[in-house]
Amino acid sequence: QVLLVESGGGSVQAGGSLRLSCLADRYISSSYCMAWFRHTPGNRREGVAAIDSSQSTTYADSVRGRFTISRDNAKNTMYLEMNSLKPEDTGMYYCAADLMVVGCGYWSLDSAYQYPNQGQGTQVTVSS
Repeated sequence: QVLLVESGGGSVQAGGSLRLSCLADRYISSSYCMAWFRHTPGNRREGVAAIDSSQSTTYADSVRGRFTISRDNAKNTMYLEMNSLKPEDTGMYYCAADLMVVGCGYWSLDSAYQYPNQGQGTQVTVSS
């Protein structure tokens, strides 16, 4: 188990940028898959981006080219750099981690996949 704490959310206008952070309370070992999800105002859960221990990344089609996921192992922190934000990016953003896998797979952005560890979320609001 690992405690995850998100930060960096806020309110921006369309076209703006934000960087979200996900701090883990301990060092995460060499094998993992970590991801960002969001809950939209319509109460829909969407996988946004994922990264694994090999630094392989996966993105949802809706954010590819605008968002960048990264991880700093020395700081136990995962990031989501969000550029060219759109109103439809509005939502509560959560980070999640599965430490029992070798890496991410086809399931990594599946809204139905139950990651064992998830943070409390940080709100992102994009106005037009």
